[in-house]
Amino acid sequence: MHFGNSRGARSAVLVLAAWGACAGAAQAQVPGGGWSQFGSVTAVFQGAADLDGGGDYSAWTGIVRAGVLRDFGGGRRAGLVFNYDYTDYDFSAPAAFGGAAPWGSVKRYGVAAPLSFTRPDGWSFGLTPSVDWIHENSADEGESLTWGAIATAIRFFPGGNRIGVGLAVFDRLEETSVFPLVLVDWRLSERWRLANPLPAGPTGPAGLELDYSLGDGWNLGLGAAWRSTRFRLSEDGPVANGIGEESGVPVFLRATRSFGPNATLYLYAGAVTAGSLTVEDTAGRVLREVDFGTAPLLGITFSARY
Repeated sequence: MHFGNSRGARSAVLVLAAWGACAGAAQAQVPGGGWSQFGSVTAVFQGAADLDGGGDYSAWTGIVRAGVLRDFGGGRRAGLVFNYDYTDYDFSAPAAFGGAAPWGSVKRYGVAAPLSFTRPDGWSFGLTPSVDWIHENSADEGESLTWGAIATAIRFFPGGNRIGVGLAVFDRLEETSVFPLVLVDWRLSERWRLANPLPAGPTGPAGLELDYSLGDGWNLGLGAAWRSTRFRLSEDGPVANGIGEESGVPVFLRATRSFGPNATLYLYAGAVTAGSLTVEDTAGRVLREVDFGTAPLLGITFSARY
């Protein structure tokens, strides 16, 4: 079990991403007693980064989120969130991994079921069970399962401000992880706001972002986040049926354009810092951990709800 250590902190990003996709959806505005549909599409390019020990790598990622949410009245809501991610890694002369690429393309797909109850006093309590499969192409899907749940307590204040805490428990590829969560969306002034980053964006929600409203539907943001991906490796790769992990700290600038209340375009530019790539055996024992240099990051997300 991991709680509060450095490796656990990296792993917490996946948990936070799951919470962000679900809890963000759970707070969407829906007609009383009605259904709401929502979705987003994201494209991310991470430029070439030098690997300690020789070689470099880059990656392209596509992220799709879609779901439904129903308001049952009396503060009760429930929904389903479906996700699909695909990342294509490109390694060049990776001497740090013995000259062979540690992995190729990685995909993630799964579903979560956010449940929440909001009381008249402004407190909202949520539970989000989820299940995902995360693996390299040709890996054993039966060995790629991640599952668990997240419990949250959020306090809403006048003006739309909210702050909360939570606890996540996940069984994920040879490790059981328990993490505390801090959730914030707070308006500092008429134009300034502090919040967790967009869950479905290229950085993930495990961080903080300072947002400034320019007016006329435009916003600018500056932030940083933890980002991590942990996945089962292919059965015919250099470490058969092992585990791969990519982690880092994206630091980013964001420009946002809203098209009415239900559609938004997000543009990102930044860099991934403090990054590392890890290869583990089938039992989760670290075989090789390689740091990589600062990598440029570009991303675009379009989200809509109706």
